[in-house]
Amino acid sequence: MATEIKAPTFPESVADGTVATWHKKPGEQCLRDELLVDIETDKVVLEVVAPADGVLSEIIKPEGDVVLSSEVVGIFEEGASTGTAPASAEATAAPAASSVATREEPILHPAARRMADEQGLDPAAITGTGKGGRVTKEDVVRHVEGGGQVSATPPVAAAPAVSSAAIPLVEPTAPLFAGERVEKRVPMTRLRAKVAERLVQAQQNAAMLTTFNEINMKPVMELRGQYKDVFEKRHGVRLGFMSFFVKACVEALRRHPVVNASIDGNDIVYHGYQDIGVAVSSDRGLVVPVLRNTEDMSLADIEAKIREFGKKAMDGKLGIDEMTGGTFTISNGGVFGSLLSTPILNPPQSAILGMHKIQERPMAVNGKVEILPMMYLALSYDHRLLDGKDAVTFLVTVKELLEDPARMLLDV
Repeated sequence: MATEIKAPTFPESVADGTVATWHKKPGEQCLRDELLVDIETDKVVLEVVAPADGVLSEIIKPEGDVVLSSEVVGIFEEGASTGTAPASAEATAAPAASSVATREEPILHPAARRMADEQGLDPAAITGTGKGGRVTKEDVVRHVEGGGQVSATPPVAAAPAVSSAAIPLVEPTAPLFAGERVEKRVPMTRLRAKVAERLVQAQQNAAMLTTFNEINMKPVMELRGQYKDVFEKRHGVRLGFMSFFVKACVEALRRHPVVNASIDGNDIVYHGYQDIGVAVSSDRGLVVPVLRNTEDMSLADIEAKIREFGKKAMDGKLGIDEMTGGTFTISNGGVFGSLLSTPILNPPQSAILGMHKIQERPMAVNGKVEILPMMYLALSYDHRLLDGKDAVTFLVTVKELLEDPARMLLDV
């Protein structure tokens, strides 16, 4: 029975998508829930799986084509077979071809499949730890580090591969730019293009300004060091620094509601809740999933949700609903070693907090020099809505709360 394979139903904020990768070829056998095609939108990659056991009979929308919501991208023959019969005299006549064609392989995430193909690995030899036994990129990395075997039968490419001889290898001792200088041009992904568009839009449409301060991280580090083992044992999640910053920002936003507001035309919209976006880096680019109603979340809830967002971002599993909205954003460039930066606004929000690297510096304390773990904080804000006083007092509030965490509990 023929079944139409359709693109997912996109939300109102997404106009269309692009066919990123077909994981099956016409006439290829498919198992139920096996990945058929990836549809890339401005925000996420959506997966379309096989509705049942059968065969992909036709591809209507090839890779690179733009598709609309619920548009037909292919035809699937439910219950059909490629003609591989049970073992018989005819089957034993070509044992090699039969064994390769009928060998069941695990389901690979797109990034994992690309890495496995590049390394020439046998997918069946890789143990999957993802949902439903799916092989993730991290599984491939662990397989390679563990000395995994190379596939005896290299994967068949969908298009002629470029010969490695076309890209000369330059010896370490060779002069700079010796020989042929190779360039590679690849199309920008929709996510990267959308991020670029929004960043330029933020700089063009907002009167953006950044104010700085520094914070003594010793109190938070001591508190974390004292309770991190008990915290992890009780809640099953590690206690990091981000949860402290989220809670401090929630309290500061309550005290300075204009920082939590946004501009809509000629109106100022004041939000009676704190939905905080947390910038997460992934292989596909920067994404900002949103922690909803953080005013009602505990430190453990925040840490667990951030960990979940990070794993989803790496696997390309973040949903559109998880990245829309938000009234304030926190970006932590310190995890990559950034000492100081000026973060760019996430429209239509009016402010974003930038965290940075913790670094020991000599500081004057009560007339004496002490070595303290210090962090620079940067608050970029829309000067159309926030005056300098609003931004500076907000940042000072965050500093005071973190340098004396008990203030968050006592509401002082």
